[in-house]
Amino acid sequence: MFERDSPLRYAWRWIVAVVASVAAAGWLAGLAAAQFTQDATASRMATEAQLRASLLESEVARYRLLPTLLANDVDVLRSVDDAPGARETLDAQFAQLADATGAAAIFLLAPNGDTISASNANTPMSFLGQNFAFREYYREARRGGTGIDYARGTVSGKPGLFLSRGTANGGVVVVKLEFDELEAQWARGGGATMVEGQNGTVLITSDPALRFRTSDAGSEEGDLSALLGGAQIAAAVPIAVEGWKLVHAEPRAVALGGVVPIARLAGALAALAVLALTWIVLARRRRRVDMERARIARTAELESEVEARTRALRLEMDERAASEERAAALREGLRQANRLATLGQVTAGVAHETAQPVAAIRTYAANGVTLSERGDSAGVSENFVAISRLADRIGKITAELRNFSRKRTDKLEDVRLSDAMAGAQLILKERLRPIELDLAPEMETLTVRAGRVQLEQILVNLLQNSAEALVDVPDAKVTISVRKENGMIVMNVADNGPGLSKAMIARLFTPFSTEREGGLGLGLVIARDIARDMGGDLRHVAKGGKGAAFELTLRPAGEVP
Repeated sequence: MFERDSPLRYAWRWIVAVVASVAAAGWLAGLAAAQFTQDATASRMATEAQLRASLLESEVARYRLLPTLLANDVDVLRSVDDAPGARETLDAQFAQLADATGAAAIFLLAPNGDTISASNANTPMSFLGQNFAFREYYREARRGGTGIDYARGTVSGKPGLFLSRGTANGGVVVVKLEFDELEAQWARGGGATMVEGQNGTVLITSDPALRFRTSDAGSEEGDLSALLGGAQIAAAVPIAVEGWKLVHAEPRAVALGGVVPIARLAGALAALAVLALTWIVLARRRRRVDMERARIARTAELESEVEARTRALRLEMDERAASEERAAALREGLRQANRLATLGQVTAGVAHETAQPVAAIRTYAANGVTLSERGDSAGVSENFVAISRLADRIGKITAELRNFSRKRTDKLEDVRLSDAMAGAQLILKERLRPIELDLAPEMETLTVRAGRVQLEQILVNLLQNSAEALVDVPDAKVTISVRKENGMIVMNVADNGPGLSKAMIARLFTPFSTEREGGLGLGLVIARDIARDMGGDLRHVAKGGKGAAFELTLRPAGEVP
């Protein structure tokens, strides 16, 4: 049809070559764009998977110590031993604790696996009487002290994570966590998220239809496609919980949907190249610029997402720090309330202590007027001196009360034991009046590292408890001795009152435990908390004969020469 090597033949060859080159360039550009988008999506999946794994780990970490703490609780041990009334009391405590912490259930198993106490004891879904000896968390706790297992509840039918801890007398404390809210958050965040156990079984997921299905989705794309339907872009990260791993995925078709316009643009460029060969270079340059802009925009978007996630994590850390500060403020408020309650109880004594000097001042003032009218200036001066002395006495009492009631946390300093004891005696002077107080002479030469008001609060609490115990005791006496032991200073406060019952001793430092009518049962708890904050401790010690005795351990600050 064409002559050999004719211009028209060359033109057709050129056109075919150009069309083929443009088509090839368009295909390669689409392939590169698809690969770039897939890599960017995979990076985003990895970041999102790590964030969701961290959220799950923090959720589990909040509850890990709860079974261990409960395993040492006095009421738990008494319930395992079937002490009278202990299990009913523990039911109510478990219910309050579950409501406060958000745990799905808290329950106690006897050594044979029977449920003997539960937070849902008074609900239709009660665990009481159910035997869970077949559960892995029970067997692990019995073998090694702690257990963890993810399973579907036999009573509630709802899956959850069971954390367990064995008690010293053979029982097992169990805390169940459910992840409904966490799964809902994952679902709202987009994509498919699942947590697999060691055997590949899906345990926690944003899609309930996937729960308890088995696959190796974290390592094989084919398994993940079969599980979720269609090709997926996914990332898997390990979780610090029993060898679990978290997989986060997004359909490949959704992630690569933006590649279609690029392919269309390549076709349009090919058509333009066929129509105008002179624009080929410009069109290619324009395409490279567009791709670079798209890459830069996507990179900026990813960096923005990372910054947003970082800000969210930083905000969470700030909120946790603020929570710790609020907890410290609440503890100090409780100590302040204890000090004010103590002042309220000794108000009558303080009023009596100040009423006498006030009456004397009034008498001296009246005598001064009379002496002044008589012209006896020497007598007037003596009256003024007496009035000044009495005013100093009142000022000393009110200053000590004002210091004691002030809401503050003293910085630790060197405090002489005798000074702190004098302050406590001044506050409780009326209460201690009928009691013989035997003080160790070593207190005059020993100093400790403590807060002055904090130390006074501990001493006021101990002395006031002794005074209340000695109300009807003849020859009432409080003996305070001091010794050095293992580099610490130990102060022993003992009285000759009726002492404490065995039941009270077992719950002595448990909040709201008291045998005194109208008492809150917080004084000794707060006193021990203050002592430990100062590097020491407070404990009850056995005392031969009648009465009660407490030992206060404090850090030394050196002896006074």
